[in-house]
Amino acid sequence: MARGFSIRRQPGFTTVAAICFLMLYAPVLTLIFYSFNEGRSIAIWEGFSLRWYEAAWNNSQIQEVSLRSLLIASIAATVSTIVATMAALATTRKKAFAGMTTIYALINAPLIVPEIVTAVALLITFASIKVATGYAGLGYLLAAHSAFCIPFAYLPVRARLESMDLTLERAAADLYATPWNAFRRVTLPLLWPGIIAGFMLAFVISLDDVVITEFVKSAGQDTLPTYMLGQLRREITPEINAISTAFFLLSVVIVTLFFFLNRRKS
Repeated sequence: MARGFSIRRQPGFTTVAAICFLMLYAPVLTLIFYSFNEGRSIAIWEGFSLRWYEAAWNNSQIQEVSLRSLLIASIAATVSTIVATMAALATTRKKAFAGMTTIYALINAPLIVPEIVTAVALLITFASIKVATGYAGLGYLLAAHSAFCIPFAYLPVRARLESMDLTLERAAADLYATPWNAFRRVTLPLLWPGIIAGFMLAFVISLDDVVITEFVKSAGQDTLPTYMLGQLRREITPEINAISTAFFLLSVVIVTLFFFLNRRKS
């Protein structure tokens, strides 16, 4: 019998895939390896040491920008997840209506538009607001990150809603539950894995963002990624490797949790 088409059986597929993975992860593994270097060189191994992790831990600037990054990511992920959940409910628990495709396009626009375009647009908008109001606080970064993270939180929440059977919600309505009680006691408990997955994804996107942050931030508002970018322009030391390794591992843990939560079906 003729076998079905399988991309894995195509000549050279395994070789090309192996080369791609090697090019993606070999630099990351090299960075992690040299973060344990005893000396200051980032290319010559001088022995194993944790001195650069200790130096990064005790660096007051790194502590400040790390706390700021976590604060911005937490607030932005919370706001974007709430908005994304309401948008997902509005677009999946209603019959198709005129303009639904346009709404999908608007919600997902940040995924399609190049990030640099979004950053420049935000810079122009917020600059006008700063001139008119004189306010130059952290609110601009929070607003920018929250808006940018909405589609990332929306996708897992919407996917979860679309996989949920409407039978239980209809049964709750048949038993005289109000829309709010049906949502609180039936829909929300089933939706929690999608909401948490959306929050985690939005958190990682906000935590890792460089382009939008670099354009929107004011003086003294560096996040950890923009601080690292600034340090790379001055001097590259294994301390940057240590920070990058910790940052990478944090992102991997969160994305892994997101993956397993998003796979939960019950």
